[in-house]
Amino acid sequence: MNDRHSSDWLDLSGRIAVVTGGGGGIGRATAVSLARAGAKVAVIDRDERGLEGTREKLRECGDNHLIAGCDTTSAESVAAAAGKIESALGPCGILVNTAAVLRPGGLDTLSLAEWNAVLAVNLTGYFICAQAFGRQMRRGDRGSIVHVASIAGSNAQGQSGAYSVSKAGVIMLSQQIAAEWGPHGIRSNVVSPGLVVTPMSQAFYDTPGVTERRTAVVPMRRIGAPQDMADAILFLASDRSSYVNGEEIIVDGGYVRTLMSHVPRPGF
Repeated sequence: MNDRHSSDWLDLSGRIAVVTGGGGGIGRATAVSLARAGAKVAVIDRDERGLEGTREKLRECGDNHLIAGCDTTSAESVAAAAGKIESALGPCGILVNTAAVLRPGGLDTLSLAEWNAVLAVNLTGYFICAQAFGRQMRRGDRGSIVHVASIAGSNAQGQSGAYSVSKAGVIMLSQQIAAEWGPHGIRSNVVSPGLVVTPMSQAFYDTPGVTERRTAVVPMRRIGAPQDMADAILFLASDRSSYVNGEEIIVDGGYVRTLMSHVPRPGF
């Protein structure tokens, strides 16, 4: 391992990183941050317009990057993308799973189709990508996988359909990968965002008064940005976290620690 006092603290130069859902939001911020830290980055997403926007950002960081259209819910699509990326850049050493969807709905009326659609992207897709790119990591006995979950994975979010369940599954999937693949030099960890503005959540913040109300309940008194998540992801992706495996980092400005502050306590 390099000197801890190196100016390039993350030391991702030459590493091959794959980011799913990199067409915008946390995925795009992570892809660009990885590229700026020296990694060769491949971004996969089924949002072609979003991919083009990410391509423009990556071009500012050099030429050793690529984008690929991919449906992460399809094992065939992921396998094709994995082969293309390995041929162009080399075997994957870092995988960041960020692809996600949110489809609101109460459990009493939620259709099976809606339930399955969310689980397919938010959980099964993570497994498919981890399996495909994990095989490349195993050949080199080294790798880091970072999954983006949510504080909703540990705190039930009503009227959000299968979202909370899918994110809870991501946390357990990561722990199981950590236990099974650790002996092969592969680490698996989770970043769980709190309140953060992304293309998926933008509509909430466009509603008058929502930003102010949400900001008021976060101890840091601001809503998170994709870059806040990307910074934590890069730490887990790098060798600076080489003995961190099977863990979850909550990036929410302290929001989930405020439960008791909402309980009335006369006299205090």
